[in-house]
Amino acid sequence: MPSADGQPASPPVRLPNVTFWSNLCNFENPVQDALPETSKEANMPPSHWPADERPRERLLTHGPESLSDAELLAIFLRTGTTGMPVMALARHLITEFSGLRGLMTASRRQFCEVKGLGTAKYAQVQAAMEMARRVMDEPLRQGDPLRSPEDTRRFLTSRLGTYPHEVFAGLFLDNRHRVIQYRELFRGTIDGAAVYPREVVRQALEDNAAAVIFAHNHPSGVAEPSQADISLTRRLKEALGLVDIRVLDHMVIGHGEVISLAERGLM
Repeated sequence: MPSADGQPASPPVRLPNVTFWSNLCNFENPVQDALPETSKEANMPPSHWPADERPRERLLTHGPESLSDAELLAIFLRTGTTGMPVMALARHLITEFSGLRGLMTASRRQFCEVKGLGTAKYAQVQAAMEMARRVMDEPLRQGDPLRSPEDTRRFLTSRLGTYPHEVFAGLFLDNRHRVIQYRELFRGTIDGAAVYPREVVRQALEDNAAAVIFAHNHPSGVAEPSQADISLTRRLKEALGLVDIRVLDHMVIGHGEVISLAERGLM
C-alpha cells in the first residue's frame, strides 16, 4: 500500500518470536527460529547424527557398558548449545569437571556457570543421582538384616562417596543385625570432622541399637585409614562397650575404594 507521500511503503519487519528470561544460571533451550544454522545443528536430535556419533543407537545395540563417559553424557544432555554439538559439549564437560564424578557432584553454582547448563539440567542430575542412591539402598532398607559386607559397602558408598567434605555416619542395628536407622552424625571440612563419643552413645541408646557400623568418607579419594581414624574407632568401641553396644566395623570411603578396619584387624 502507498504511504501518505505517494511512495511505496516498506514491507513490515517480522521479528522472531523469542522470549528472553533470566535466572540464577545461564539460559538453556534456545528457541530454534532465532538461532543461526550452526546452532540448529548443535541441537540436532541423536537420530540425525553421523553413524559413528549416535551413542543412543550404540547403547541399544551393544549395551551401556560399551559407551564412553562422553557418550553416556551426550545421551543425558540430548542437545548441544550454540555452535557446539552435543558430543562436543559432552567432551568439554568431561574435561572441565575432570570426569563424570566431578560433574555429577558439582555444586549448583559450579554446574550452572557452564554455558548451556541450567537449573533444569541440574535438577535432572540430582534426580538421577537420587534414583541411583535409592537403588543402592534397596538391600539395606529399614528392618532388613544385613545380607553381606558387599551390600553394606555399596550402601555406605552411595551415601557418603560424593560429599566434598567429611561426613561421619553410623548404621544402627538391632541384636539380629537388622537395620534400625542410618544416621549422618557429624559433618566437617575437607580435612576432617570432629566426632564426640558421648553424642554417639546417646544416639545409639535413643535408637535402642545393639550394634553399630561406623563409616566416614575421605574427600581426597584415598581410603587409607589414618592413625586418628584408628584411635577414634577404639575410643568409640570402648565407650559403647560400657552400655553393651557392639561396634562391628568402621569403614573408610574413598573414590571407588572402601577399607574395613575390622578386616584389617584395626578395631
